[in-house]
Amino acid sequence: MNLRKAQLGLTLWSGLYLFGSLAFIALCAIKIGPLYLNEFQINRAVRDVAAQASVVGSEVDVTAVRSSLQRRWDIDYLRQLEPRDIKVIRTTGGLFLSYDYDAEVSLFANITIVARFKDDIPLRAVPGG
Repeated sequence: MNLRKAQLGLTLWSGLYLFGSLAFIALCAIKIGPLYLNEFQINRAVRDVAAQASVVGSEVDVTAVRSSLQRRWDIDYLRQLEPRDIKVIRTTGGLFLSYDYDAEVSLFANITIVARFKDDIPLRAVPGG
C-alpha cells in the first residue's frame, strides 16, 4: 500500500507554524499601518501648504506657513510630528519645507519598531516676485 497518498495535508506543527507566521504578519501590519497612514497625511498636508504658500523672491512668511500647518494638523488630527518641527530651508535649489522624524510603536512586550520619515518639499515661487 502506498502511504504517500494517504498522508496529504498539514500536520499539527506545520499548521501551527503557518498560523503563527500569518498572525505575526497581521500583527505587524496592524501596528505599522497607522504609522505610514499618518506619514501620508503629514506629507499631503505639507505639500498642500507648500503649494499655497506665497514665496516672493527668496522670502516666505514662516508664521503664515506654520499657522496653515497648525490648521491642517488640527483638522486631520495628525500625530508623531508638530508643525513647529517643520523647517523652512534655503538651498541653492530654492526654498523647501523639510521634516525629519522618528515614529515608534510597541509591537509586543519590550519590542519596539522605529520608522524614520524624512522629506523636503519645494515651495513654489510667485511669478514676477
